[in-house]
Amino acid sequence: MSTKNSSIVVILIVMAATIAGLALMPLLPERMASHWNAANQVDGYTSRFWGIFLMPLVSVALFLLFLLLPRIDPLKENIATFRETFNVFIVLLVCFLAYMYALTLIYNLGYIFNIGAAMLPAMGVFIYYAGVMIGKARRNFFIGIRTPWTLSNDQVWDETHRLGAWLFKASGILAIAGAFMGKNAIWFVMVPLLGSSLFLVVYSYVIFQRVARQPGNHGKD
Repeated sequence: MSTKNSSIVVILIVMAATIAGLALMPLLPERMASHWNAANQVDGYTSRFWGIFLMPLVSVALFLLFLLLPRIDPLKENIATFRETFNVFIVLLVCFLAYMYALTLIYNLGYIFNIGAAMLPAMGVFIYYAGVMIGKARRNFFIGIRTPWTLSNDQVWDETHRLGAWLFKASGILAIAGAFMGKNAIWFVMVPLLGSSLFLVVYSYVIFQRVARQPGNHGKD
């Protein structure tokens, strides 16, 4: 997906979400539920104004940030090699935020449901695609598994991201499965994600040490 097309899609999603929020404003409570704990109990509230406008504002801010980062990265030529995949990632992120926004509005209209379970399939799809992007990412300073060791060497970056792609895809699938696990759902998201992230940090260091022992092998700037 081109940057132009992804920008149009993002703008349309944010506009549609904002219009929906404004249309529902008279039906929403002054004090809106905005956060739920692992037991699906509301433990955070916000004003109706922020309940309606926070997601669109955050989406626009993230979109602008993601447009800026590839332009200022010293290795922007590497980002160009997977830019279309990154553009789809941005669209999916905004779609995920819009989906959470829709769930929040529905809940605050009085339709009580397990919002955590409803959120997991979308979260799983997003995590899975993050794995797809990780598998295509080339060394840069903003996107991917950025450790001191992956950033210092192309081989370390490539090997770490090759494994990371599979781990994030598996984490996405487990997150989707978590939607059917009731009270244990949170574990199907947090454990795979945190475990994969920690493992990849260690793995990148191990690969770096192996590469460093190879004669004449140095990081490529």
